[in-house]
Amino acid sequence: MSDRTRADAVYAALLQRQGEQWVQPRVERTRRVLELLDDPQRTYRVIHVTGTNGKTSTSRIIESLVRALGLRTALFTSPHLERFTERILIDGEPVPDAAVADAWDEITPFVDLVDAELAAAGDAPLTFFEMLTVLAFVVAADAPVDVLVLEVGMGGSWDSTNTADGDVAVFTPVALDHTDRLGGTLTEIARVKSGIIKDGAAVVSAQQEQTVATVLREAAAARGASIAFEGDEFALTEQRLAVGGQLISVRGLAGEYREEYLPLYGAHQGANATLALAAVESLIAGASQPLAPDVVADGLGQATSPGRLQLVGAHPTVLVDAAHNPHGAAALVAALKESFDIDEWGVVLGVLSDKDAGGIVATLAPIAAHVFATAPDSERASDPDTLADLAEAADLPVTVHPGIEDAADAAREWASVSDRRAVVIAGSVVLAGEALRVADVEGWKDGWEQ
Repeated sequence: MSDRTRADAVYAALLQRQGEQWVQPRVERTRRVLELLDDPQRTYRVIHVTGTNGKTSTSRIIESLVRALGLRTALFTSPHLERFTERILIDGEPVPDAAVADAWDEITPFVDLVDAELAAAGDAPLTFFEMLTVLAFVVAADAPVDVLVLEVGMGGSWDSTNTADGDVAVFTPVALDHTDRLGGTLTEIARVKSGIIKDGAAVVSAQQEQTVATVLREAAAARGASIAFEGDEFALTEQRLAVGGQLISVRGLAGEYREEYLPLYGAHQGANATLALAAVESLIAGASQPLAPDVVADGLGQATSPGRLQLVGAHPTVLVDAAHNPHGAAALVAALKESFDIDEWGVVLGVLSDKDAGGIVATLAPIAAHVFATAPDSERASDPDTLADLAEAADLPVTVHPGIEDAADAAREWASVSDRRAVVIAGSVVLAGEALRVADVEGWKDGWEQ
């Protein structure tokens, strides 16, 4: 059996578990498996990242900076765009198939034991995400790595990733999302997310609503943790467009970083990079000394964020962005206005049913010249006709398409009549992953030179 076949079998086994959207506040189940495995998550330092939007991009920039320090890294993020091994990176590359299959073989006996204990107690077996978290911790320990950059799955306090003790806790902007699981107010959501703060840790946070900031300060004080906020202790001081991205200047916790190149579009990515710099400063020598110029240049310059304002097509221009809630959609709108000289955007839109589709449509409306409503390939996909109704209510021209191929073909044909038109595909990480595959197969960038 090939290594790829073995790894694919691991994913098939994970899919037999309760889905990753099925969440219980039961972190102790994951902790029990890890105890039996001798706590692999304690064999490396951890930067733990939570928030509502920007978690994955911030995590990827942090990992790139830590790797530029010469340290061996692991990165655990979710969900994936095309293949599940993307969720676990070792030194910036998807985990090798052999490594993930070997780790699975290592954990399976202990998982079976804990599943049996859960069954005896009348509880459900370990879920997809609980299992994947354990797998990631073991892969990172077996690599081995110096630092794991760890993105929370949902919330914080009872998320399975919270079995790790973060040396640094990172908070991207907190907004309303997953209100059925995390709470209906910013205060409630912030309390759940603040649960990743550990005793004596360093906490760095993006700018937050006052209610959120208050919760984070109280949680840090209770844990004896330091806390620093963007805009106060560190800040993005300058930002301007550059070819393929932007130049940013940052006042960090320990140093000044001027006109650093970041190959990502959007003001929000500049803010994510600022937060990432503060996080890495906090990890290294407790923010007592600045990062070396070559570390910052290499770390930011090599940063990537697939599926986030990613250019996937030329003639016509096509971008993919995973914006899946109103806050993410707002960042997308701002970035399109700031970074691209386009008059009319065709929006290929597909949203999952547990998301605020109305809020997403309303936020995208100011830049949408035509909406191509479709459905991601997911059991949780919203009906495209429902999206079309929302678009019509916002006075937007709209057509309905059964899948990404048909929607993208129609959007690209619409955009091809003028070089002042372009296409953005948004609304779901699932849809973003489908779009990347189609763009590659159909050669949307053929003949284009960067």
